[in-house]
Amino acid sequence: MAYNDHSPSGAAPARARSNDPLDNASEDVPPSAMEPLEPGPQNQQDLPHPQLAPPYAAGIPNDLRVPWGWMEVALFVILGVIASVVVTWGAAEIAVRFFGVNSNEVFGSTMSTAKSIVVLLSQAALDGFAILYLYLMLLARTKAPFWPSIGWRETLPGAGKVWDSALQFLAGGALLALVVSFAGGFLNSKETLPIEELLKARVSILLFGVLGVLIAPLVEETIFRGFLYPVIARRLGIVAGVAITGTLFGLMHAAQLWGGWGQIALLILVGVALTWVRARTGTVVASYLVHLGYNGLQLVGYLIYVVSGSHH
Repeated sequence: MAYNDHSPSGAAPARARSNDPLDNASEDVPPSAMEPLEPGPQNQQDLPHPQLAPPYAAGIPNDLRVPWGWMEVALFVILGVIASVVVTWGAAEIAVRFFGVNSNEVFGSTMSTAKSIVVLLSQAALDGFAILYLYLMLLARTKAPFWPSIGWRETLPGAGKVWDSALQFLAGGALLALVVSFAGGFLNSKETLPIEELLKARVSILLFGVLGVLIAPLVEETIFRGFLYPVIARRLGIVAGVAITGTLFGLMHAAQLWGGWGQIALLILVGVALTWVRARTGTVVASYLVHLGYNGLQLVGYLIYVVSGSHH
């Protein structure tokens, strides 16, 4: 079967005319006057060809042209909810069965040291499963490397390198942490926040610090600014994408700050700022560095607060 690249169907099978013999009797017989000539290569070039619709609308920035959409986001959310229940319960069962922890300490309503460790380790495991989902999702859709495909590009607008400006982004994150801490001083809740209950033990503080600096910025930026933001911004616009992604980022941490509504509002503003950096630079690397500077200074401030024994 011979294929014609100009055919709308993609294939033009060559077949004998019904009045021609199957053994090609003579090649010198001219075609009859009633029989149309088959178009040659020159005639085929003159024929109009169907135009294929572009995969993205005109004007969509390159950093928003990703090979996933709302279906993948919905599946991510569903699997995340299921995994959070299964992983947390499984970690608690392991603590009871293999480490001899009292079941009341991990399954009870009060926050104990053992339960805080289970919660933090469960979150680390969930972060790993989230990255695995994104990796497998992209593996099925593109042969491009994972990190650039999920938004971790090294080049800034103007052909500059992100890493050349790394200190500026880190300093911007630290400055953001100072502003949020200063504003939070006027919004202190009289209630004990869940995160304060979580970090009563020193081992929990240490584990929380490691996760907050080494894992949380990488995973959260990959999920929110790399995976979620392009889908929202491509459909609703960049401004809506920045606002919605930042709001979802803040609300994801609401359970840790439940009762501290001012702190939740400030964290939403932090999410908006991080997403704005991602939208402005076109790369997750920039928002990651800002996030790293923010979490790093917040951790230093919290450690100073704990060591000094200060109280709000």
